[in-house]
Amino acid sequence: MLPVRPHAVDAYRWLPPNGRRDIAPLWNLPPRPGAAAPALAAAVRKDLGLVSQVQRHSAAWIDAPFADEIQVAVLAELLDEYCVFGMLRPVTGPDRSPLQQTTSLEAAARGGSGVGVRVRVTGEWDADAAEAVRSLVARVEPTVSVDLLLDMGGVLADRPDAGKEALRALDALVPLAPWRTAAVLSGGFPRVTAETLDQGLCEEPRRDWALWHEIEQSRRAYVPLLAYGDYGIQHADAIAQVSDPDRKGGPNWGSLRYTTEHAFVLSKVLHSGGEKTAVNRAAAREIVELADFRGPTASAGESWLRGCARGDGSTGAFRKWLSVGNVQHLAYVAHTLRRH
Repeated sequence: MLPVRPHAVDAYRWLPPNGRRDIAPLWNLPPRPGAAAPALAAAVRKDLGLVSQVQRHSAAWIDAPFADEIQVAVLAELLDEYCVFGMLRPVTGPDRSPLQQTTSLEAAARGGSGVGVRVRVTGEWDADAAEAVRSLVARVEPTVSVDLLLDMGGVLADRPDAGKEALRALDALVPLAPWRTAAVLSGGFPRVTAETLDQGLCEEPRRDWALWHEIEQSRRAYVPLLAYGDYGIQHADAIAQVSDPDRKGGPNWGSLRYTTEHAFVLSKVLHSGGEKTAVNRAAAREIVELADFRGPTASAGESWLRGCARGDGSTGAFRKWLSVGNVQHLAYVAHTLRRH
């Protein structure tokens, strides 16, 4: 689950070819409420072009989950160009507007690469949702492959029963269609505040990974069908952030982010100021010195972190920090799943 942002595209591009083949991103177009149609069309076309460039050789899903009706109409005009003649698969869902559902299903029928059905469960599973999914799937052309994208949203300490809710949803949804794939996606990355990081190196449990293991250990007959998915190294709400190219300023701090088997590790860095270089290189050294650090050959992320820690090159800014965090996470998760 990745936002269509330069930092996420960078991270995916930095993966080696075998790493990109192992990962099928669900790209999320940012919401642009209130944008006029011509400007919106130009922005969406730019977004789709950015993603299509890195998906030239492997398929991925494209979605606009927060789009208003104007953005849905604009996207509908572009779906043929990028889904029918490209490697992107349209996504719809039971909570989408009739226009969004229809244009997605029609593009899938013309393109032949399939359609994703995204079912969001951000609290308790609603049993009535199964009927809405059944009705939607019934509208899919018989020749079109259908992927189930069970989106559990943010899974933090305030959702201790998320695993049980995911199983309830899967129990109801899996029998509804001959799904080509069924992915379970959840976001375990915490909200990051300056206060959280002021105490030094911070570790937060990977609750999305724990949820996945809970599903695996359920021994349901459909478990072999399932694929793991997560929101990378950003909080689940990051995909809903409104794109504002004219925005100036922002916080003077950020974080380096690293993924271990059971935790996300964070270390505070500075965006500017006289202490930036020293603070940021010290933050990189904290991560490089972890017992779980995988070494500079593990991914482009580890390579950059080691270089930063040793005094090589720049100490980065927001785009670089997020790209480094995401590429090491994607590479590590793909490697972990291959071993299983």
